[in-house]
Amino acid sequence: MQFLESIPRRVITLYIPLAIFLFVLLFPFYWMVVTSFKPNAELLSREGNPFWVMAPTIAHFKKLIFDTPYPEWMLNTVIVSVVATFTSLAASVFAAYAIERLRFKGSKATGLAIFLAYLVPPSILFIPLAAIVFKLGLFDTRWALILTYPTFLIPFCTWLLMGYFRSIPYELEECALIDGATRWQILVKIILPLAVPGLISAGIFAFTLSWNEFIYALTFVSSSEVKTVPVGVITELVEGDVYHWGALMAGALLGSLPVAVMYSFFVEYYVSGMTGAVKE
Repeated sequence: MQFLESIPRRVITLYIPLAIFLFVLLFPFYWMVVTSFKPNAELLSREGNPFWVMAPTIAHFKKLIFDTPYPEWMLNTVIVSVVATFTSLAASVFAAYAIERLRFKGSKATGLAIFLAYLVPPSILFIPLAAIVFKLGLFDTRWALILTYPTFLIPFCTWLLMGYFRSIPYELEECALIDGATRWQILVKIILPLAVPGLISAGIFAFTLSWNEFIYALTFVSSSEVKTVPVGVITELVEGDVYHWGALMAGALLGSLPVAVMYSFFVEYYVSGMTGAVKE
């Protein structure tokens, strides 16, 4: 790292690329915040500074909360995301433990097949899933989303937990077996406590995907009171060729805050979980 010792080289090789990266990454969020606080007169005017708010207003937030079913959309999103995340984590823990720790014949092929299932695009699966959801009588209900989201959450969470379970020494499990512990006791009292970073990492991933999912929510739900935030904001705040930009950006801002807060609290566990998943 001697090439970073001089200040000019450090500026050129480190600070300038980092500043460009941060600008490209954060500018859309800044624009979203500015637009959500701009009155309609500023949004539609070509005069003034487009990158700043001259007369801030919360009218868009009032319209979003009191004139639209946004609180119901937020509640639906929270319920669907939380239930789908915990369901997927439970199934992924059992699958990953069985594949990595029981060492049965064909376990590696099974793990690879599970990961390849994650690579199947949801845009291909939603057509047959729509037929199943309709036949089960779950169309236009929260259960339609709760039961279909694990189809793309479980494969990746299983693959992630497989990598983390692989990093836990086998000697701990063998000692517990010698002492008379059952597989269930080993999983609950030894494996899961050691795999907390991996569980948090998989949980954050599953929750984020569930929160932002659009195709299934658009296909399986039609009533306004059952929609989630991504679908409700797009379908209810766009009337033909009229885009309510202030309310749209306010909805996007409020919808992104829970995920941002969750990442800020668990970012260390998330990074350590991802690191454990790629260990050999």
